[in-house]
Amino acid sequence: MPLLVRFVSISLTLGFWALSGHVYASFTQQLDLQFRFDDRSSRDVRYQYRARYYPEYTFNDKWSAHGFAVTGDDFSSSHNTIDDGSADHFYLRRLYARHSGAYGKTEVGYIPTYKGRISSTGLSKDGWIAGIRHVRQLRSNDQLEVVVGQLDNLDPSHALDSPNDINYVEIEYSARMDKRSSYEFSLERMTDGNFLRTEYRYRVTEEAIVFAEMVKRVDRSRTKVLFGLESPFKLGDYAFESFSYYSYVSEGFGQRADLIEDFLGSGHGISTEVSGDFVNSTFGWFVRFDLVETRSRLLAGITFSL
Repeated sequence: MPLLVRFVSISLTLGFWALSGHVYASFTQQLDLQFRFDDRSSRDVRYQYRARYYPEYTFNDKWSAHGFAVTGDDFSSSHNTIDDGSADHFYLRRLYARHSGAYGKTEVGYIPTYKGRISSTGLSKDGWIAGIRHVRQLRSNDQLEVVVGQLDNLDPSHALDSPNDINYVEIEYSARMDKRSSYEFSLERMTDGNFLRTEYRYRVTEEAIVFAEMVKRVDRSRTKVLFGLESPFKLGDYAFESFSYYSYVSEGFGQRADLIEDFLGSGHGISTEVSGDFVNSTFGWFVRFDLVETRSRLLAGITFSL
């Protein structure tokens, strides 16, 4: 835990501005902490913690450098188990440069698995890809994303090893159809498989969103589908966030399913999560329940950001 204490004690922003006010350099960092109770039907209860650290150096209005370090010992696992002497992991998983402009953005290095909002059928948000991402803003309402690189080393202690192969390709088109609806369509080559992914989102009210996602493994005729609802609500003056969905994953879908965060297994499943902030506090809380076939999991915990 002393590593966490050192990070918690450091919270700073350094910067200097040129006289013109247009060119600047700055360093910022953020630390997110989570402590949770994890009760799965297939194992003993565990008490876990997670620390996510985001350093960022901005050179000017176009160029920046980013890092990401997190606990956990696997691509899709970012929690350490308390009182487990072999589980004190904390590794730098991402390190990359970003160029931003009117065209969109380009990222090079050990980059995130996502370009912005994270889809439920996307890879774990704590994962990494060694390669390059280019996001082209086509018009005001649509984008084209291309990612080329390597994804086969899933050990975070070797996340920044030199890549030696090109085995990851993703081409995605996303568009907002109107004020209420949007969609994504992508072709993917990863984990020795070929995939087609689609997503549709519809804003039922100003805050509630229904969505449908599908990933088709075309070389094996396997499918993952998901239907869900994001819907904030209030009890009196207290605001809650809620997220629920139904999913189905075919047997034999492959490793891509395992690389989705907190994957429980194949078959039919449901998941629901409710979260909120403590009154007059910077702490948050969450409760989540997952059920996939005969496997179940209950998660509950608190979060804090610096």
